[in-house]
Amino acid sequence: MELQAAFDAIADIVRAVPRSGLLIGMVAALIVGWIGALMLRNKIVGGRIVRLLSTLALIGILLAVLLQLARFDPRLDVLTDLGLPEQRIEGSETVIPLAPDGHYWLLAQVNGVPVRFLVDTGATLTALSSTDAARAGLEPRPGGLPVMLGTANGTVTAELTTVTNLQFGNIEARGLDAVIAPNLGRTNVLGMNFLSRLAGWRVENGDLILDPGDQAAE
Repeated sequence: MELQAAFDAIADIVRAVPRSGLLIGMVAALIVGWIGALMLRNKIVGGRIVRLLSTLALIGILLAVLLQLARFDPRLDVLTDLGLPEQRIEGSETVIPLAPDGHYWLLAQVNGVPVRFLVDTGATLTALSSTDAARAGLEPRPGGLPVMLGTANGTVTAELTTVTNLQFGNIEARGLDAVIAPNLGRTNVLGMNFLSRLAGWRVENGDLILDPGDQAAE
């Protein structure tokens, strides 16, 4: 079963290649590097330059991937100085009551469209279903690397997007990274890439209290 899961994951990545500029670039750079190696082996002029170009392209793609992953960690928000969009959360404390099912649910406005979220401290990323993402006008980020996301229906390939504006209670988030996940069903998830950008969050008397702090004054 574990071997089959690995094969399925590889198949998902292969299927995602045509939708990702980074993956297409990586495959092209690997092919160019292979051609350069053949040129060097056969002592054809220019083989070393072709190999160098391939290596530089792969380094550039690796840096792009690292920058994409860094977006999920608020400690690396300094990278916005490199021209990446800023992710900000502002407002005041907001209380989310515990629902009868034992979870914390909230109704947010995503780009002005009402979207229901499950607050999930076990989820790394904020995720929206394809249907709700389309309603909110969200589109996959061009050139982004697909994200493998575990769901109740198995592992799916999700695509990165940027939520221009997300509001609920007294909190407003701008430029928040999220993923568009097919087969997510009707459950959208507000994950740790949102919660970790708050000044703090806690549970009191069964209620979840989200505190963005005084970020607006920074």
